[in-house]
Amino acid sequence: MLRGDDPTAPVTNSEPLLALVGPTATGKTEAAVALAERLRAEIVSVDSMLVYRGMDVGTAKPTSEQRTRVPHHLIDVADPSEAFSVARYQAVALEAIGAIRARGHRVLLVGGSGLYFRALVDRLELPGTDPGTRRELEREAAAVGAVRLHQRLAAADPAAAAKIEPSNVRRTVRALEVATLSGRPFSSFAAAWERYDPALVRVAGVAAPRGALDERIRARIRSMLERGLLDEVRSLVERGFGGWLTATQAIGYAELARHLAGEVSLEEAVEGTVRRTKALARRQLAWFRRDPRVRWFGIGEAGAIDALDRIVEHLS
Repeated sequence: MLRGDDPTAPVTNSEPLLALVGPTATGKTEAAVALAERLRAEIVSVDSMLVYRGMDVGTAKPTSEQRTRVPHHLIDVADPSEAFSVARYQAVALEAIGAIRARGHRVLLVGGSGLYFRALVDRLELPGTDPGTRRELEREAAAVGAVRLHQRLAAADPAAAAKIEPSNVRRTVRALEVATLSGRPFSSFAAAWERYDPALVRVAGVAAPRGALDERIRARIRSMLERGLLDEVRSLVERGFGGWLTATQAIGYAELARHLAGEVSLEEAVEGTVRRTKALARRQLAWFRRDPRVRWFGIGEAGAIDALDRIVEHLS
């Protein structure tokens, strides 16, 4: 019997988290529910968009039936346009993990947001932000130029400056902002991102050849439209969230909001959504490929569910 199949197996706070990660459209959601049932686990979403209420179809949110079968956490915890930082995610998710373990269940992280994954698994310190400080630094950059601002960073924190192109004003400003607010060099926070402790998590990653994944992405977007994505976006726009959708470039939502405003055709909106989703999938895959803790599994025509037995064996 697999350890994960034993309902009497004890769960402790020192036990590694379990995780199913990978790019969008690989079928993680369906596989995760079956996986959680096999492992006696509850699911904690690691997705930066599933936190928002009212954004269901376009984020491929788990269905009510799936959420009845297995408890899901970090879904529908904020309204669109409500500030929901990585730091807030980390705090709420850690609280959920503690409660899951107190119930004697395992924790299964599921999603494709790499930053959220690392922040949660590795308990990384997340330096704060301050709009006023950032604006002052941006004004300074406009006045003296990107190179001079980068030279200021190099004098104070050469390790951080060495990893930032002098022309990259945004990253230079962020490094100086963190140093100003924390009193610590930006590089002192960044060093933790290079450590991947295998004792903290056991991870299965799912992936598909690029051509096959592209086809799955296009098929999924067609399915979302058939299931009412345009009506969902219209409802959000009518509730006053249209500006937020376009400003944040929420994939699919931003494009369809522009279509509803008469700025692009439906075909253009769909093609833009497909293109940006493919780019997202490539970024997600590149992020998780850097993590040596991930063991990769190829998906079949039905998606990640085809690899379920092998994933259960690995996570058990």
